[in-house]
Amino acid sequence: MTLKRNTTKPEPKMPIYHAYTVRDGKEGQNAFWTRIGAFFAHDDGEGGTLLLDALPLDGRIVLRAPKSDE
Repeated sequence: MTLKRNTTKPEPKMPIYHAYTVRDGKEGQNAFWTRIGAFFAHDDGEGGTLLLDALPLDGRIVLRAPKSDE
């Protein structure tokens, strides 16, 4: 008996948001944004999955839509 494997990979999903931690800059400087993950929507439209590569020290995560050039 031979098992047939599905050789087609599902199309990779693009994140609908990127996750950032934001640290305030020193006086007169801009804030420092570090991308720490991404949010992927579920197919049923009822939420999604947040994948984090790091955790912010202050517990604050900012979600922003990816720019077209990313």
